[in-house]
Amino acid sequence: MSFTHEHSCKLAAAPRRVFVALTAPDEMTQWFAEHVEVGQGVGEPYRFWGRHSLDTPTVADASQRLLRYERDRALSFAWTLGRVPTEVTITLNADAESTRVVLHHAVNGELDRPRAKALIDDHWRLAFGNLAAHLAGDGGVALPDYADPAPRIRQVVLIDAPREVVVRCLIEPALINQWFGTSTSSVEPRVGGRYSVNWQYEIEGRQVQGGPTRILELVPDRRLVLDWPDWRGDASVAGQTISFELESVGAATRLTFVHAGFDRAADMSDYPFGWRWFLGELTKVALKVGADDGSEVASESESVVAPSTSGDDGASAERRP
Repeated sequence: MSFTHEHSCKLAAAPRRVFVALTAPDEMTQWFAEHVEVGQGVGEPYRFWGRHSLDTPTVADASQRLLRYERDRALSFAWTLGRVPTEVTITLNADAESTRVVLHHAVNGELDRPRAKALIDDHWRLAFGNLAAHLAGDGGVALPDYADPAPRIRQVVLIDAPREVVVRCLIEPALINQWFGTSTSSVEPRVGGRYSVNWQYEIEGRQVQGGPTRILELVPDRRLVLDWPDWRGDASVAGQTISFELESVGAATRLTFVHAGFDRAADMSDYPFGWRWFLGELTKVALKVGADDGSEVASESESVVAPSTSGDDGASAERRP
């Protein structure tokens, strides 16, 4: 079944700067693909391949070519996915000192992939999240490995507050509300107990209750593992978990966060950027609680690790839903 995916976002850079990031190979390899070859006119290559590219692992698979090239305004390229011809069009519109980016990805045939529409949507959420992080220069790029059989998101934050304070922020509903962006959290602090942030929203005409539902593992003051149902409410997508591992480092706490159980790398979607934001909010709440308790107030990000099974190279954050 053919379909056209549409996506839009606002980037904190002028169209000229965004266009360079979309077309300069030395920039594209920082946020989009392992290998890139780009021309400057219709019919010339817009090739990308390697482990960071969806369905394009080798140079032999990379046949993408430019269909439109309007400097600082728009570009289009042809991209064959699983033997299906597709066409991607990206337009740039100035919005004050920012750029409104609009993408149309036309899939012209039956894409032989599970959840094909979600695959394309998640691919571009991840790609544009990386583009935004690249433009911001904040170290938040999370390049996926499409060959990874067990992709995951791993982020580490060092919080200058005692471990018991961070534990409270993970368990007490009033504190969870402050960093999870909700007002009606509920927690039964035991294995199998309820853990809900009561997110409710609509996806494709159906009501979804998002966020975790129960506690899978609880080691007092050390480890919390929660289930994480599919954010679109698709019951066929199961097995995702989020975990918080706490370790005292002097008077501070090292928090290691892992979101695991993805069926494929694209399923990570824009989660890396969302989790970075949420962990920043968690840090703020912990510092405030620590200050109220008389603890020292300071914090730093120790590292943010790219989605991988064991990697240690940069990732992360945008709110969901």
